[in-house]
Amino acid sequence: MLLRRMVPSNSRRNVYLMVMSELSEHVRMSDPNLPGPPAGTPPGGGNGIGVDIVTQTRIKTKKPSLYRVLLLNDDYTPMEFVVYILERYFNRSREQATRIMLHVHQKGVGLCGVYTYEVAETKVAQVLDLAKRHEHPLQCVMEKDD
Repeated sequence: MLLRRMVPSNSRRNVYLMVMSELSEHVRMSDPNLPGPPAGTPPGGGNGIGVDIVTQTRIKTKKPSLYRVLLLNDDYTPMEFVVYILERYFNRSREQATRIMLHVHQKGVGLCGVYTYEVAETKVAQVLDLAKRHEHPLQCVMEKDD
């Protein structure tokens, strides 16, 4: 009723159309299954009043896949060399490196760490390169973590 007293009847209709247009846009944005205005309809529903609603799109980032870096046992690579590799490339303490090395020696395989694909690939390449330069047959592989 307050609107009727303040605004002439023709203007009242324009205000009403503008409010309804904004409301329908809001409802349509909250439910993407609702149909939009017909193609070619100007903003505001063709009543001469332009109403644009600005929205901000949220980008969902996906966590990268993780990969396990594993050392495989062989009968020729010295244990001290394996400990050195674990300390240098995987930032393990002497005690942790020794524990992992013994696990590799007894079980045949040991987990060095879990990393993103690029980091895991780099660490595997570094280990294989150092083993090759020292003429050790040490094998290091990576597999996707579940």
